[in-house]
Amino acid sequence: MCWLSCQNKEVSTIQIKSFPDWEAIANKIMERVDLVEGERVILMAQPGNFDSLVFLLSEKIYKNGGIYLGTFSVDSSSKPVAWETDFVKKAKGKNMGDLINYLMEIDLGIMLPGANPSHTEYAAMQEVLKSDKGRTIHFHWSGAYDILGESLEIDSVINEYYQKVFLETDYLKLGRVQRSFEEAIRNEWVRVTTPLGTNIKFNVGNRPVTKQDGDASSERGELRNLIDREIELPAGAIRVAPEEETIEGTIAFPNSMWNGQNVEGLVLTFRSGKVVTIKATLGVEAVKAELGLAGETGRSFREFALGFNPLLSISKDMHWIPYYGYGAGVVRLSLGDNSELGGRIKGDYVRWNFFTDATVIVGEDVWVEDGKLLKVKRSI
Repeated sequence: MCWLSCQNKEVSTIQIKSFPDWEAIANKIMERVDLVEGERVILMAQPGNFDSLVFLLSEKIYKNGGIYLGTFSVDSSSKPVAWETDFVKKAKGKNMGDLINYLMEIDLGIMLPGANPSHTEYAAMQEVLKSDKGRTIHFHWSGAYDILGESLEIDSVINEYYQKVFLETDYLKLGRVQRSFEEAIRNEWVRVTTPLGTNIKFNVGNRPVTKQDGDASSERGELRNLIDREIELPAGAIRVAPEEETIEGTIAFPNSMWNGQNVEGLVLTFRSGKVVTIKATLGVEAVKAELGLAGETGRSFREFALGFNPLLSISKDMHWIPYYGYGAGVVRLSLGDNSELGGRIKGDYVRWNFFTDATVIVGEDVWVEDGKLLKVKRSI
């Protein structure tokens, strides 16, 4: 099936240089944004390695008919003069409520590396999105993890890899496959298994299914929750908070860190979306301590995420997980607050758990087998 059968295939003519190819990156961001004339745009960034990108984006926003309002520095000790437009200066000193109201006129925020929800302007912009206004691009350039799920620093190898993925992804094909998967899971049970013993099932019902397909245009489809308005680049995953009462089964974890300690042989059993038993061959008390500190939120299933980007898939010689598990066949079974996804669980705890060898079955159809996405060719 091909939803975009009447459109031309997206063809890249970019000659990719070694990282950083700021011109190509800026052009691709603007392509994904597809600005409408008159849209008002702000940037947020950590001054430093990506300053050249800020300059190029500010120019291209104007050239594409947008209104560039300035760039918020997330570093209080470093505020480049060129970033501090009148709009940015007038935001200084406002309390959170006033800042949220001030940012309500923003159509698009571009969050560059270093910006995150701990920063005041970023948090205020999220509140704008929650009021069903605007959209943001998340160009974090982070999210690399080792096989234990511990964060990795972004080095020159990862920089080159991320740039290639961002510039060469076939976004039209990615979107088609994700829409096909959403259609498949709407009225079928989803089951996830792993060789270690994971066997968990759930329904998504009418819950929002966020498709991180790289479409950051104002014409992006129905926006039902916060993360529908937060578009990740590079792109690749679908994310959904299943109906809590339908979540049943076990998650068997690979060796992982809990409460700062190594844990082995961990198995969590869920009933109606809640952890009812915790077993491990090593470190069970560390798991109980971490979840205990989080309270009811920590014992709650958060979300199912599945990666679809073939350029981010994990090859046999890779010993790390690229970009938040957005690679084709990578599964996330997470714990904690899922309110941003449209779920009912609220709290301050979120834990992402990656599975690179999972099998995903929708109804009677196997979409992923042992970490390999199977259905992609049948969906385009």
